[in-house]
Amino acid sequence: MSIRVENLTKTYKSQNAIDHINFEIKSGEIVGFLGPNGAGKTTTMKILTCYIPPTSGAAWVNGLNVETDSIEVRKQIGYLPEHNPLYMDMYVKEYLMFAASVYQLSNKTQRVKEMIELTGLQVEQNKKIGQLSKGYRQRVGLAQAIIHNPKVLILDEPTSGLDPNQIVEIRNLIINIGKEKTVLLSTHIMQEVEAMCNRVMIVNKGKIVANGKTEELKHAFSPDNIVQVTFNQSLNSDQLKALNSISEANLLSDYTYIVKSKKNEEIIKSEIFNFAVQQQLILTEMKLIESSLEDVFKNVTK
Repeated sequence: MSIRVENLTKTYKSQNAIDHINFEIKSGEIVGFLGPNGAGKTTTMKILTCYIPPTSGAAWVNGLNVETDSIEVRKQIGYLPEHNPLYMDMYVKEYLMFAASVYQLSNKTQRVKEMIELTGLQVEQNKKIGQLSKGYRQRVGLAQAIIHNPKVLILDEPTSGLDPNQIVEIRNLIINIGKEKTVLLSTHIMQEVEAMCNRVMIVNKGKIVANGKTEELKHAFSPDNIVQVTFNQSLNSDQLKALNSISEANLLSDYTYIVKSKKNEEIIKSEIFNFAVQQQLILTEMKLIESSLEDVFKNVTK
């Protein structure tokens, strides 16, 4: 088990930033760590990376306790904080050589070269970090996080502030890195989580409120079936709400409506079809809309 957390709690005065949380992350997993601002994500990451101690409970990284074996834990973790702390007056190559020296690597020059190639920094390697775009600064941050070849990578908002092209580039980089390492990443971009992660954990008010594969969570926390239906003319939404299987109906645009129901998809479609026949309406489209991870997030954190 790469990461194990038991009853982890961090209290600031009378407020629990995290409250007796428990989870495990296996070797080779890419796990998305989601939650509203202030939910406890960054606090958890700072404890795992030995930046701050827990108030109670315990955490282990590769079998090492983050409190009693903090130096060894740091050697095995690569960490990219939310606010990427770089030395803006240093050149890219110079900074990565500095990071390699901190980890006392014997093959510093070769390792820096490998990181520059892996993170796509070849064109920018001789520039000062302060001259780089946000996307390239994130690449530098990732390069320093993995330069010592850590077994575990912890990324706090790695795509924050990037444009769509940069997000895709960083996403692909993380996926490639994740083939050989355990990755815990925090982000507010649900599409990134679905694209990158094997599993999702959602924290709210310091507690883990959901933990599982994306499809499992969609099924567990979004119980309503949602159907988009289009007729050949407008009608009152209340007419759809009056149907036995429909719990909610709203106009989407023109003659298109979104209906919700806890009933089986086939039952909903059959009842809407019969309704259209009775009302002498032409049913031009009817399709099931899958719940999204964003729906799950809203349901468990509202």
